[in-house]
Amino acid sequence: MSKITKSTEPDKTSENDAGTTTQSILDFGSAMTRTAHGSVYCLTIIGQIEGHMSASTNTKTTKYEHVLPLLAKLEESEEVDGVLFLLNTVGGDVEAGLAIAELIAGMEKPTVSIVLGGSHSIGVPLAVAARRSFAVPSAAMTIHPVRMSGTVIAAPQTYSYFQRLQERIVAFVAGHSHISPEEFRSLMLRKDDMAADVGSVIYGEEAVEKGIIDAVGGLSDGLQCLYRQIEEKKGNS
Repeated sequence: MSKITKSTEPDKTSENDAGTTTQSILDFGSAMTRTAHGSVYCLTIIGQIEGHMSASTNTKTTKYEHVLPLLAKLEESEEVDGVLFLLNTVGGDVEAGLAIAELIAGMEKPTVSIVLGGSHSIGVPLAVAARRSFAVPSAAMTIHPVRMSGTVIAAPQTYSYFQRLQERIVAFVAGHSHISPEEFRSLMLRKDDMAADVGSVIYGEEAVEKGIIDAVGGLSDGLQCLYRQIEEKKGNS
């Protein structure tokens, strides 16, 4: 009679999955979670949005050269049913931030964004790029005109470039939220909120009242919304 023995070796598959998830969190601030509703990929957008110039080594950054191909991969992946974006960013490079925002907005996969802490400056287009956006009550969003550091050529063409770049941001935010271009532009140019600059600082509930963010809510609200989107997409397929 043969004896059945139980293996005492650890589950190597589980260990490999756990190791991969841990490494993804360390490298990209991301993680994949498989639930009864489907597979959810969580991606954080934090710190400074790094552009063509590298930020200092002491600065936490989100690098567009990492995020752009990752988003393209998530859109094409059959293993991913929805993407949850967690935002806590001070803003940064305008063109890099807009590039990420445009790619998020162009995804057919279910997407939800949650503003935690802050989503300032170019973080505003990133917050509204998902299909549905949430902000916790304590979240802050700074809205101000386009600024540039370094040498600026004092010529009419420079002013025109700033104006056109600013209009791209206004058009994107208005096109992916419920605020009008005129009202968003007025928030950009307000003079009462900021001591050393023009612009506005608004918080979670105010952002919802003005139509920039869809709803006040946290993690559970965002996940439930994402699950509903996933179920709807499965039902239509």
